[in-house]
Amino acid sequence: MTTPFDIYPSIDIVSGFAMVSQAAIKMTLENSYDQSHVSKMILGTPTEVINKWQNEGAKKVHIVDLNAAAGTGDNYQAVKQAISMSHVRAQVCGGIRDDRTLERALNLGCERVNIGTAVLENIKWCEKVIKEHGNKIAIALDVKQINGDYYLTSRGWRVNGGLLWPVLDKLNKLGCLRYVVTDVEKGGMLSKPNFDLLKKVCAKTDSPIIAGGGVSSLNDIITLSDMRELGIEGVILGQALHIGIINIPSILSIV
Repeated sequence: MTTPFDIYPSIDIVSGFAMVSQAAIKMTLENSYDQSHVSKMILGTPTEVINKWQNEGAKKVHIVDLNAAAGTGDNYQAVKQAISMSHVRAQVCGGIRDDRTLERALNLGCERVNIGTAVLENIKWCEKVIKEHGNKIAIALDVKQINGDYYLTSRGWRVNGGLLWPVLDKLNKLGCLRYVVTDVEKGGMLSKPNFDLLKKVCAKTDSPIIAGGGVSSLNDIITLSDMRELGIEGVILGQALHIGIINIPSILSIV
């Protein structure tokens, strides 16, 4: 029996709107929200975009509150409305760092929440919520390569943290059931996923991995789906989907 391979169209939210990934990431990293620039990169409201992906056949979505991730507000109500008006299963991330923000996220009715920054800032809290919520929690490993080594990033990819491997080892021992692995330098860049990073993470954990960052073609998706036996269970689709290089029906036809 073939192992399922999940696709997660990404809904990257800034200032209440779902935006093209590259622009949303750039604006978040620069902490710049020029309204004239925003308007050119808007895909629609989160509700409109989630319904578009659903109508094209998506069963799951990846929702990123980039304002919450960067500490510049949140888009909670927009996310809540989008999830409540759809039938897809949502994976939600951005700014989930304590009991209050975790409870709010879980109350959205999502399938899963991703926790990233808290891994570097409050590992004891991560241990607690992994034990309490199990499969409802995925740990987002947002990674940047510096001088040949892989480091974790936090606060919307703006802060460099510690080395990846000791943290991954610690999370494995805590019982983390799923990881979302992103090379942050690939995000929105259409430069192919970091297959080397993904293979190395797969080799160091028995938990399944969702790949993020860099998908530029159907061939990239085929390569990732061929890595199912290594532990890759799905892929997050951003820029290439948002600007029409790939589309959901063509992806569903090959995975």
